[in-house]
Amino acid sequence: MIPSVETWAAAGRYFGFNGHKVFLRTDGPKDAPPLLLIHGFPTASWDWCKLWPDLARTHRLVAADMLGLGLSAKPRGHRYTVGEQADLFLAALSQAGVGECVVLAHDLGDTVAQELIARAIDGRLPVKLRGVILLNGGLFPETHRPVLLQKLLLSPLGPLIARLSSRAKLGANLTAIAGDAKPTETELDAMWTLMSRDHGRLALPGLIRYMVERRENRERWVGALKNCPVPLTVINGSADPISGAHMIARLRELKIPADVVELPRVGHYPQMEAPQAVLAAVQHALAKTMPPP
Repeated sequence: MIPSVETWAAAGRYFGFNGHKVFLRTDGPKDAPPLLLIHGFPTASWDWCKLWPDLARTHRLVAADMLGLGLSAKPRGHRYTVGEQADLFLAALSQAGVGECVVLAHDLGDTVAQELIARAIDGRLPVKLRGVILLNGGLFPETHRPVLLQKLLLSPLGPLIARLSSRAKLGANLTAIAGDAKPTETELDAMWTLMSRDHGRLALPGLIRYMVERRENRERWVGALKNCPVPLTVINGSADPISGAHMIARLRELKIPADVVELPRVGHYPQMEAPQAVLAAVQHALAKTMPPP
């Protein structure tokens, strides 16, 4: 039984970040190893709900909704950047009193994680990074294959397309990028609620510019993967038309030093489509990041 948006919201709290309210949820034993969960576009921390109870048994979980998404503030006309979202998750760790973590990320969250790795390499990360686990995301701009809706949101038609977005269109797009296990109506309802609340559709054209940032910062963010100073694991739904098997082929071509777990017939949201397989892979990866006794 997955939690409703209302149940998920009631279990969290808000903190102030750059003058805006940001949703934060923590769970698990306070003395357990910390795990930072970073969601993707266009959804929210609720995406982790199927993994959450099991991970909370062994880890101190910290999750937040990005500015412009989910239960966080969605300021109109805001210039959303990957760097600011990275700052947001560092602020979330500070709010939780956490000084080190493993990162588990998905989609746009992967790009945020790449920025965090880059800061660790630069010596500018205020927390100790112990490991990084990435689910399907556009790690390499040259292999990222956005769907038509994403391309339109990035175009001059973006504001109009955002206003015309609907629950039906979101459902059709999320179903198209799934593998064998299609999203249920309950899941799509929750995702639509999170995306559209507080006029969230209007923020989408500004948020989608992360695709431009990926191209502009390719050297920095791909370099972060090549030189990642901590254990790196990539868990990938192979059937994802956006960042599936073709992305893993590029990762191997570039000789990225990552452990790779491929999930056949799984699409863009592995944590929703195949939670038990993802949980097993995440737990295996986490075991390699445990600090020595």
